[in-house]
Amino acid sequence: MTDAAICARDLRKSYRNHQALKGVSFELAPGRMMALLGHNGAGKTTLMKLILGLIKPDSGTLNVLGFTPSDPQERQKMAIGYLPEQVSLYPQLTGEELLTYFADLRGVDRRRVGELLAELNLAPFACRPVGQYSKGMRQRLGLAQALLGEPRLLLMDEPTVGLDPNSSAYLYHCLNQQVARGCAVVVCTHELTLIEPHFHQALIMAQGQVMASGDLATLRKAAGLKTRIAVADVNERIFRDDQLAPHWDDASQSLWVTPDQKTGTIARLTGVHGMLDFTVSAPSLTEVYHHHQSRLGALL
Repeated sequence: MTDAAICARDLRKSYRNHQALKGVSFELAPGRMMALLGHNGAGKTTLMKLILGLIKPDSGTLNVLGFTPSDPQERQKMAIGYLPEQVSLYPQLTGEELLTYFADLRGVDRRRVGELLAELNLAPFACRPVGQYSKGMRQRLGLAQALLGEPRLLLMDEPTVGLDPNSSAYLYHCLNQQVARGCAVVVCTHELTLIEPHFHQALIMAQGQVMASGDLATLRKAAGLKTRIAVADVNERIFRDDQLAPHWDDASQSLWVTPDQKTGTIARLTGVHGMLDFTVSAPSLTEVYHHHQSRLGALL
């Protein structure tokens, strides 16, 4: 049996004549955060439903925390927390009452409610009706509900939509704390710049297929995108340098090099030309993502 929090092999799922998943395979280890990325209709929601055990795959195998989620008896043993995109909370209840209600439903010690209210900075608002909570506070309360059972796997569907920058940063801070204690986290999101500093691996999907997977370094290498070296004080010696000139782009005032050319190019800039004022920018997650989406368009 695998030690992975999630182990998916060749998952396939169809709805009538529509193939939602076409052979999806991946693994997620405990204590790691996975970014689940893709356009609307890519198959992300179907994959999340399979992990939660709400639907069964047509074929392939799926192991979640050592169990088969589509088996009702085994599903009850899975310690999973889930925060949907649209959090529906009882507005007339206070934050403390709401968490206490869910704690009782799950058989969780009520002391856990106070602990979570404190951890998520909700204690000062515990006696306030949820209907008076801000968007960020409701999202934190939804996260608290997902964390009640101290899950080993946490699924988050667009957790930062509508949040201000401070609230988004705090939410990822909370998720990183869960990762640090060994919880596996899956974040389904379109906000790539927010998740880039935090994820350990990504699963980029399109048309029910996995277009790319791995950490950011692996994704960059697979995409073959170039690194940008932006030069602040352009010297015409660059244009006369046979090793640098082929990489120069006037429009961006930058050199564009492959990963294996980067070290030599920087060494030549500093050692031969004495240039110290430049910025090196590797391809971002957003650039990698758009590369794979455009690649799919070319294949169709």
